[in-house]
Amino acid sequence: MCVTSTTAHDADDLTDRDVARLRAEFSGRISTPSDADWDSARRAWALNVDQRPAIVLRPADAFDVATAVRFATRHGLRLAPQGTGHNAAPLGDLQGTVLLRADLMRAVSIDATQRIARVEAGTVWGEVVAPAAAHGLAALAGSSADVGVVGYTLGGGLSWFGRSHGLAANHVTAVELVTADGLLRRVDAERDRDLFWALRGGGGSFGVVTAVEFRLFPIETVYAGALFWPVDRAAEVLHAWRDWTAGIGDAVTSIGRVLRFPAAPEVPPPFAGRAFVVVEAVFQEAPAAAGALLAELRRLDPEIDTFEVQPVDRLTKLHLDPPGPVASASDGTLLRELSAEALDAFLTIAAGECGAVLLSAKLRHLGGALALGANGGGAVAGLDGEFLVFAVGAVPTPAACAAVNAAVTHLLGELAPWHSERSYLNVAERPRDPRGLFGPSTDHLRAIREAVDPRGVFRANHPVG
Repeated sequence: MCVTSTTAHDADDLTDRDVARLRAEFSGRISTPSDADWDSARRAWALNVDQRPAIVLRPADAFDVATAVRFATRHGLRLAPQGTGHNAAPLGDLQGTVLLRADLMRAVSIDATQRIARVEAGTVWGEVVAPAAAHGLAALAGSSADVGVVGYTLGGGLSWFGRSHGLAANHVTAVELVTADGLLRRVDAERDRDLFWALRGGGGSFGVVTAVEFRLFPIETVYAGALFWPVDRAAEVLHAWRDWTAGIGDAVTSIGRVLRFPAAPEVPPPFAGRAFVVVEAVFQEAPAAAGALLAELRRLDPEIDTFEVQPVDRLTKLHLDPPGPVASASDGTLLRELSAEALDAFLTIAAGECGAVLLSAKLRHLGGALALGANGGGAVAGLDGEFLVFAVGAVPTPAACAAVNAAVTHLLGELAPWHSERSYLNVAERPRDPRGLFGPSTDHLRAIREAVDPRGVFRANHPVG
């Protein structure tokens, strides 16, 4: 989404006395438009998304969260919880809204015996995978170390182990949250089962999550890496990869993508200013077996081959996500299948002139334990598609933003005949109809939201309605 610039809304409705009273009972940090840290406090992950709420609250603990919720309701404001600020664009204008940033709440504990992690709301995956790996355990983590655990999990959670273990949300064992009545609750399979179901994949419409507990898995090492070819071989390579995925087991997750590197000093010489077609994969197989499976793609003679045995905590670097916030525009959806015709449609844009403004256009192989009905659990128990498509580009200027948005729209439009009926919340970076995300779960989610938040205090980037 392009830069949206608005004036601060409703801050004038909060008097100095209101803010002073809040400071007296709030142990975290408070930022208003008159404070020096206002711009950094309200910043989204995509720097071109210009968030201008009434006030920004950064709680130190769950008691602060409860204080923030009561403050919002007392002053007739809504409240939008955020961890890292990823996927903030669909929130739109934050008029009359308290932006609650959980980045100060970062405690992580690992119970190696029970294989359970408990993490607070501001925790990012890099702060979980390393201590878990020290115990020989793996989390169903995101592809980047700086993705927030809670937001990722509330949307479902798609990890490198998704085809073998399903969505991360369905391995959550408990959620701690503050609901609209200002009360701190702990919900699990025995306590408040409906709310527990809704929180696992239903997004942020139900309260402010202060901590989550989830299962860890005894995975210490994997065979993982990427193969790179010049972009002019994109059609040859991705058709071969598509055929290869048809015969691969659930212990393998892979991505085929067109990847363009900027000509920047921080990008190493083999990549700087160049475009590639890339296949990334993670094998939960012995190295010899994984190598045998990979041989078919290696016969295409890649220019660069990074596959090796590696500890699981290195997987957050495999996808080459940029470190830190950037100005970017992106969107994605699910495909019910990737036929040869669908792949050709993808290549027309991703590897063509229109797609030259995109940093990355990728296709991710789904299926296995990610399929609908493969695993029970939360509101989004599986994904309605065999592949996921996602495209992103840098938008340092309004003109670049318009070009990237046009390319993303064109790419998804070309693939429209193969779209699944439902998309996936965590890659939907433009507003969606709730039924297009939650399908038949939508009415039940709305009923639960009405029960726990009848006044509509909470704002989610993709509300249930």
